[in-house]
Amino acid sequence: MILDLHTHSIKSDDGRAKVENYCQWIRSKEVGIDGFVLTEHRQFDDDSDYSGLASKYGLTILKASEVETEYGHVLVFGINDAIHAAFDFADIRLPLAQVIEIADNNGAIAAPCHPGRKRVGMYAHIDEYGVPEGVRIVEVYNGGSRDNEDDISLKMAEEQGYLGIGGSDSHIVSHVGRCATEFPADLGSEQELVEALKAGEFTALNLRA
Repeated sequence: MILDLHTHSIKSDDGRAKVENYCQWIRSKEVGIDGFVLTEHRQFDDDSDYSGLASKYGLTILKASEVETEYGHVLVFGINDAIHAAFDFADIRLPLAQVIEIADNNGAIAAPCHPGRKRVGMYAHIDEYGVPEGVRIVEVYNGGSRDNEDDISLKMAEEQGYLGIGGSDSHIVSHVGRCATEFPADLGSEQELVEALKAGEFTALNLRA
C-alpha cells in the first residue's frame, strides 16, 4: 500500500484543496497512491468523516496533525482523546520532547517533517538546541522541498539512524502524491498506520517526475 502521509485540505489555514477534489484528482490522473493522510496545521480535525468519500473513490483517507515545536514542524500520527487533551495544538512552541513523550505514551508517533527546511525544519535548530532525543522517524521526501532540502533530510537521517517517510505536503490538489510511503500491507485506520510506522516496515518514495 502506498500512502501520501502529509497533505492539507481547506481545513488548514493555507490549504486550498477540498478532500473530494483530492480524490477526484487521484483517480482522474491515475496518481500512484492508494490513499492519503490529512495532517492539518495546528489542529486535529475531529469533526470530519471521510468514510463516504473513501468508499466512493476506493481510497484510504486517514487523519493526523502537523504541530509546531522549537525544532520546527512535526507530524503526529494516531491522535486520540488522551493526546488531544495533553497539549494545545495551536501552540507554535510546543516542546518537541513533550510531543514525542506524549505520543509514545499514548499509542501514537511523532515524526519531524521537512527537517531540511530553513526555519521550520529540525536541522535548522540543531546547532542551537542539539540533536533531540527520542526521534525515530523523519520525513526525508517532501513534495514541497526546494533546492537541497531533501538532501539535507536524507543525510541527517543516515547520520542519526532515523527511518524515513515521504509525503507531498500538498496544499493544492495537483501536488498530492508527489512523495509518499510504501507499506507491505493494507492499512485501514490511524492505529494500523501507527503500528506499521512503529514496526519500521516502510519505504519512503519520491514520485516526482
